[in-house]
Amino acid sequence: MIPVIAIDGPTASGKGTVASLVAGRLGFHYLDSGAIYRVLAVAAAQAGLTPSSAEDLPALIQMAWSLPVEFQGDHVLLSGADVSSSIRTEQAGLMASQLAVVPDIRAGLLQRQRDFRQSPGLVADGRDMGSVVFTDAKLKVFLTASAQVRAERRFKQIEGRGQQADFQAIYDDLVARDARDMQRAVAPLKPYPDSRVLDCSDIGIDQVVNTIIDWYLNA
Repeated sequence: MIPVIAIDGPTASGKGTVASLVAGRLGFHYLDSGAIYRVLAVAAAQAGLTPSSAEDLPALIQMAWSLPVEFQGDHVLLSGADVSSSIRTEQAGLMASQLAVVPDIRAGLLQRQRDFRQSPGLVADGRDMGSVVFTDAKLKVFLTASAQVRAERRFKQIEGRGQQADFQAIYDDLVARDARDMQRAVAPLKPYPDSRVLDCSDIGIDQVVNTIIDWYLNA
């Protein structure tokens, strides 16, 4: 069976960067599952649809099942258009989190995520990679950090792109998103009994990557 390393964790825990580096070191494919939800968020916004509207829900569900998303290296395409920058906005992230609590939308995107499982292996990051999408993953990691540390990282990331950022607003949004993700009825965000928890609040990214690779090689 094609091996999978599933890396789950809260927003801004660094799981995307870590997963990409682990995949590169091992020569595996990489899946940013959050990007798929963000692409759906961008597509919904372009269509004028909102997850809070009951009237829009059927169209959003249909969109999830037929989402024309492609990953080409570092580029993410929606209907052939590059949306790599658009999906990284705070607005897209917030809507993606709201879309992710709808069971029928999650079902529509589930198979698309599983299709990324290809030889020689896959490193997938998200919030339910180990608990729902790849339950048979060889290694399941729950990567976390304090809300303060994660907010600081997100703040620096946004300012690094030349954009203005409000630290308190970022912190409040992270806390609210954590609560929503942990309390949702479908695939709540939390470490599962067969996952290994790694708190990266006080350790560097190289140590995080090396630890995960060591866990995988000795699993």
